[in-house]
Amino acid sequence: MMKIESRPLALLELFAEMKRPLSLTEVSRGLGAPVSTCFNLLRSLESGGFLYNVGGRRHVYPTRKIFDVARVIVAYEPWTERFGPQLDRLRDLTGETAILGTWQGNQVVYLAVLEGPKTIRYTAQAGDLKPLHSSAIGKALLTRLDPPRREKLIDQLSLDAKTPATITDRAALLDDLDRSATEGVAVTRGENVADVMAIAMPFRLDLGDYAIAVAGPMPRMLDAQDSHRAHLGQICAQIEGGR
Repeated sequence: MMKIESRPLALLELFAEMKRPLSLTEVSRGLGAPVSTCFNLLRSLESGGFLYNVGGRRHVYPTRKIFDVARVIVAYEPWTERFGPQLDRLRDLTGETAILGTWQGNQVVYLAVLEGPKTIRYTAQAGDLKPLHSSAIGKALLTRLDPPRREKLIDQLSLDAKTPATITDRAALLDDLDRSATEGVAVTRGENVADVMAIAMPFRLDLGDYAIAVAGPMPRMLDAQDSHRAHLGQICAQIEGGR
């Protein structure tokens, strides 16, 4: 059963999925939680001004207060001022999706995703969690660890196959990470999403370790990989240099 503390966020995701006002019964069904629990959750959010009644008390929907609170939070997010303009520039230079990510336990969390302008492109969302071993950003972050720490962490990971191309052998993965550390850039070729190639480069600031990736369809990425690597190097140098 879903943890109590996660239900408010799951409720917001349910509204985003359904895209309409919901009844108590629909909320209960969507969250997989008892009606009594959902009733208390809705009343609490209503009293805080986050939900309002639609059509009497039969259905509820979020108010714009949620948007207003989120907008303030995003405005003061640590990466916004330092990384935002560079991510925009990277997307424009490459024509592909630019992604900023960092550690989230033994996973990667996407902090920002700026999708490329082309119709066929890699799509993702901020907040997405990705495996360390199969994502370009994950591999890039792993290269920031010294070899003994890297090996110890790899031993703790479940090297699940996300696609047929995922590296699931420990020794092969460590070899791949050694090459990436030497080159200063990590690459995935259909290892996390089939037919998608990503190139990522790590960097370190006082805020911690981060990595930026460029991702797109394999054929386009292969043709432009040298220029993408050059652009990534320029952008990461600008960020670390505070420009």
